[in-house]
Amino acid sequence: MRAADMSWDSLWTNGRFATMRANGTPYGAIESAALAVKDGRIAWLGPMADLKGEPRSAAREVHNLGGRWVTPGFVDCHTHIVYGGDRAHEFELRLGGATYEEIARAGGGIRSTVTATRAASEESLIESADKRIAALQAEGVTVVEIKSGYGLDVETEMKMLRAARAVGRRRPVTVRTSFLGAHALPPEYEGRADAYIDMVVGSMLPAVAAAGVADAVDAFCEKIAFTPAQTERLFAAAARLNLRVKLHADQLSDLGGAALAARFRALSADHLEYTSDAGIAAMAAAGTVAVLLPGAFYFLREKQLPPIEKLRAAKVPIAIATDSNPGSSPVTSILLMLNMACTLFRLTPEEALAGVTRHAAQALGLSGSHGTLEAGRMADFAVWDVERPGELAYRIGFNPCSVVVQAGQPIRLADLGR
Repeated sequence: MRAADMSWDSLWTNGRFATMRANGTPYGAIESAALAVKDGRIAWLGPMADLKGEPRSAAREVHNLGGRWVTPGFVDCHTHIVYGGDRAHEFELRLGGATYEEIARAGGGIRSTVTATRAASEESLIESADKRIAALQAEGVTVVEIKSGYGLDVETEMKMLRAARAVGRRRPVTVRTSFLGAHALPPEYEGRADAYIDMVVGSMLPAVAAAGVADAVDAFCEKIAFTPAQTERLFAAAARLNLRVKLHADQLSDLGGAALAARFRALSADHLEYTSDAGIAAMAAAGTVAVLLPGAFYFLREKQLPPIEKLRAAKVPIAIATDSNPGSSPVTSILLMLNMACTLFRLTPEEALAGVTRHAAQALGLSGSHGTLEAGRMADFAVWDVERPGELAYRIGFNPCSVVVQAGQPIRLADLGR
């Protein structure tokens, strides 16, 4: 459709657009271009030259980008951003030599956050999560995935998922929720992991599905959490309820988590430091996205790098996320994750940017609506005061975001707490 055939709500002119479409050009870039919005979606995107003779009255509002770069709104596809309390004291323990596993086995780690989250009111969970998401939005994030998993009982898991959905209604951000009841073994089930999975499958998951508060089901498949067999039981139950799955896989050891996730055609397998060649091949065949979490890698001072070259060679899509959580990645900066993905994991700046746009959207099942700039997609985008897109991964502690647009509506950064 020609530009002249359109009537628009807004028109953004004189921009340089990193569309992030996989079209063979770096960043899918279109320079000296314009973007039009209609009913919250991108109605048209193309060179300014194609607007020649177009009456500006065709758009109710016209914004001059002044040569700034525009990217798709960022997608933070793995967070635990709803929780009670904090775990700053465990940070001190780790600096003293305690490992993540040692702290967890001593009753700290996830269990300590479970205690605080069970005691927290739903409103307090909303308030604290809202502040964290505001920080992400100020850096161009327009979609956030939020997991439960700090309740480990029906009441608190439901409370967390309701709080996550409430945040998405309270501020202009798209929230996707994942039910993570199989995150850790609660103290009341000590030594009875199979019985706990019985409860998750028989009571928790059906309640979550009936309430419609989860978009996917996640689990932590690891020696300090749940076995592949227990995870498989949960995923089979999720499939019966038509819920897609995701998996914390192969973070601390190779239990075959990536291959298990792929067997259930999981949206993503996340962490992946110890994933085997067989796991990578299975993910490639299933179309499962690899979500890498450099914040947790850095914060836990891990040594085992994810198999980046093998993921590339197998053409497994690589996404990047904050893993924002109180214990292993207390991060609310997606821009820092771009830098860490490059410096720690040796991704290119373009791969890192694809990791928080196109591939992150795929990891949430949103490829048809988010993650790239093209006609028909949601008009979620960020405007940046940079000379080139690679600068977003280059700088540390600097936020060049000038405007965030959510469903076609500009958001003042002052409103995001910047």
